[in-house]
Amino acid sequence: MEDTRIRLAHGNGGRYMRELIIDIFDRHLGNPLLDTHADAVALPPLDGEVMVTTDGFTVDPLDFPGGDIGALAAHGVINDLAVAGAEPRHFTLSALIEEGLEIDRLDRYIASFARAARQNHVSVVAGDTKVLRRGEGGGLYLAVTGIGVRRAATRLAIDRVTPGDVVIVSGPVGDHGVAVMLAREQFGLSGTLRSDSASVLPLVRAVRDFPDLKFMRDPTRGGLATVAHEIARASGHSVSLQQQSVPLRPEVASVCEMLGYDPYFLACEGRVVAVADPFAASEILVRWRALPEGRDAAIIGRIETGGARVILETRLGGRRVIEELEDDPLPRIC
Repeated sequence: MEDTRIRLAHGNGGRYMRELIIDIFDRHLGNPLLDTHADAVALPPLDGEVMVTTDGFTVDPLDFPGGDIGALAAHGVINDLAVAGAEPRHFTLSALIEEGLEIDRLDRYIASFARAARQNHVSVVAGDTKVLRRGEGGGLYLAVTGIGVRRAATRLAIDRVTPGDVVIVSGPVGDHGVAVMLAREQFGLSGTLRSDSASVLPLVRAVRDFPDLKFMRDPTRGGLATVAHEIARASGHSVSLQQQSVPLRPEVASVCEMLGYDPYFLACEGRVVAVADPFAASEILVRWRALPEGRDAAIIGRIETGGARVILETRLGGRRVIEELEDDPLPRIC
């Protein structure tokens, strides 16, 4: 009888494991640098400053409107390299697969990962698979390391942020967090909102060489507010966000109002938060809004002299401190 689900035997080093690697991973990820029979491979010389990042990905459910765990993992690492000013070149991929996962679903997620990597000209150069016993995993976990090259003339670093700089976001916040929650069909809620999971390379390439662009980050776990707290801690100054300026889709606002979530803490998977000199910020906004990925970009706040706090200027003219995140707003978001 043909196997339709992952078995523990797919992780024992024998025939089933070899066939799994050849039939799924090598078929989707194969390229001249990937040698599934070798313990290590040599990379060609890289023409610039080498940048490395690594991340693990888990999401429940594995499929959600606008994406799945495969594309999410590829985009997540691409974006980490991009906001550091690097061009992604290579991935390593480790797949931790739970016993019982349908093989067709695994095939689909790895195909999705491969497609996102190819679209951004990234090759997978090494990988590993492990099979977890039933009940010990969330279906599939992906761990990805990314290697990129930075040649940009501008040094992007959080220590360049100073009072008077402004904060920009490339699009609406909270889409991914709410899309994943709606996909779970909890609380009797459903909707058509799609995750923003996508590569931010087009956005970054358009602006990364601006001399007065100081810092960029993709607001994933912990969302916009957590990036703001990171800036405040590192700079020693306050980050003031203007509520009326932060782009927020009506669906996100409605769900957050009904369930008591703070949209500023919800994960995004295809947005960029940037800090720049006010003059550069205006040009960044023009360039971002000229792109499909950035048509809703907005200047949303500024850096102020004073204690390292995050302050929200409300629509009614008040100011409240946004405290740092403590509890998980939603489990297994990214």
